[in-house]
Amino acid sequence: MKESRDILSLFEALNSHEIFTPPRVARQMLDLLPQEIWSDPSIKILDPSAKSGVFLRESFYRLFTYLDGKGIYKTDSGEIYDLNNKQQRINHILKNMLFGIATSELTAYVSRRTLYGVMRANSDKQLSAIEAFEQSSNFHQWTEQEKYNFIGRNKFNEYFDHNLFCTPDYEGFEEEGNIFYPNDEVKKLVMEEDDYEIEDKYFPFIEENTKHKKILEIRGGVMRFDVVISNPPYQKSDGGDADGRTRGGAVPVYNKFVETAKSLNPKHLVMIIPSRWYSGGRGLDEFRKSMLTDKRIKEIHDFPVSTDCFPGVSVKGGVCYFYRGDAEFSECKITTYEDGIASVMTRPLLEDGADVFIRFNPSVSIYRKVTEKSELSFASLVSSQKPFGLRTFEQGEPSSLPGRISLYTNKGINYYQRSKITSNEQCIDKHKVLITMAYGAGEAFPHQIINKPIYAPPGSACTETYLMIGPFESKNISENVISYMKTKFFRFLVLLRKSTQHAARGVYTFVPVQDFNIHWTDEKLYEKYGLNQEEIQFIEKMIRVME
Repeated sequence: MKESRDILSLFEALNSHEIFTPPRVARQMLDLLPQEIWSDPSIKILDPSAKSGVFLRESFYRLFTYLDGKGIYKTDSGEIYDLNNKQQRINHILKNMLFGIATSELTAYVSRRTLYGVMRANSDKQLSAIEAFEQSSNFHQWTEQEKYNFIGRNKFNEYFDHNLFCTPDYEGFEEEGNIFYPNDEVKKLVMEEDDYEIEDKYFPFIEENTKHKKILEIRGGVMRFDVVISNPPYQKSDGGDADGRTRGGAVPVYNKFVETAKSLNPKHLVMIIPSRWYSGGRGLDEFRKSMLTDKRIKEIHDFPVSTDCFPGVSVKGGVCYFYRGDAEFSECKITTYEDGIASVMTRPLLEDGADVFIRFNPSVSIYRKVTEKSELSFASLVSSQKPFGLRTFEQGEPSSLPGRISLYTNKGINYYQRSKITSNEQCIDKHKVLITMAYGAGEAFPHQIINKPIYAPPGSACTETYLMIGPFESKNISENVISYMKTKFFRFLVLLRKSTQHAARGVYTFVPVQDFNIHWTDEKLYEKYGLNQEEIQFIEKMIRVME
């Protein structure tokens, strides 16, 4: 089937945190699985965050093809299927091999419609067609022939037996089939809390309080799965901060889907998630450590520009999908996609001396050449957040009076009472460099990576809009620090740890300290670290000039 004619290829994003998987990408992810699973009638496959049902549908196509000719198969429960018979093969695949947990009532309906041809698994196909037909706004104006033609064209998926799940073991779940969602449970919560946004952040697979019997059986290991494959929700609203201020921020949830999926111990795990976990992400430190030390991760496919994977959908920091197998591997195959070109390299997930994933394959040799000198990290010169204890909303006063110092804010330079400074008072009368805590440059390369550094003379401070670098002994040394920060070399090493617009002290960890009595240029740095022409060209391609 051509993707341009596949209705699922028209879906993009359900909301700000749930993105539909293009059929093309779903097939590429399924290609990571061993070919032999498709001819094994005992296999069970789970999508724990079904949205469009694309993973289940594409799995169905493969199983239907490769199970043909396998003859008689007896399930663990004693059911017997003749896999040479088309209808019995279909019934076995749908009832015993493919399972999903939807992320909402809507996605449950969509996924069932994709896999079964009907939104409720026990719906008669033809009656469903008539019901849909009768909901047409101009139904009564149609001729008998037009009515017949409509119903005839809408037979849905003729292969699906609407009595398939009308069995004792599915009592109470006949409508859901094998695509589960606790609809009544969520509706009750919505009514009790009078919050219609609950469904946007209630994901049954990771929801501790769900009471859905089938979902609990899945999470509890009663139902065992050979394959878990999914594109989970990425984040949910955090509801504001501890001071009651609503920031419109969000906390990641994709890590919880991965961790819960791992707890099921499937032989094969494939998921597509944001790439921010490589080096950043709110609350992802333990998740990152777990992923980078997981010897079962065999492949990662990385898209630094998310639209190369999800056309029309921007995910800051890009996306990746990974394959985790049932054996341990000493190295991981990394494939990075840039401008339609794939860069492939087999290497450790965690480089010596690193606590984050080095993203771009050509970056690895550069990183190794820099770190082998064991120089002091530039991060040691960078302050923590709020270097002078002042929040962003502190703007100071417009006029200079005795006792006031210059204050660098997000609105420019104002003045502030020196006696009110409570942190790093000793740095007020020193030479220093300021750099903003955040800088967004979009997804396309080359990037600037960080904002332009600013020289701050003695008698100055800043709000938390900035980080402080220094202090230094003179203006000349401060300017040499700025010249270093403006080099592509410096900003490239920052890029290796900067996955979003945020640029706290940690993003400077890979950058080495230099002798700041010297005015540094890229040429001097390339020579110092022995970079070859290919490595230099990669840096030049990734980082744009900073004037």
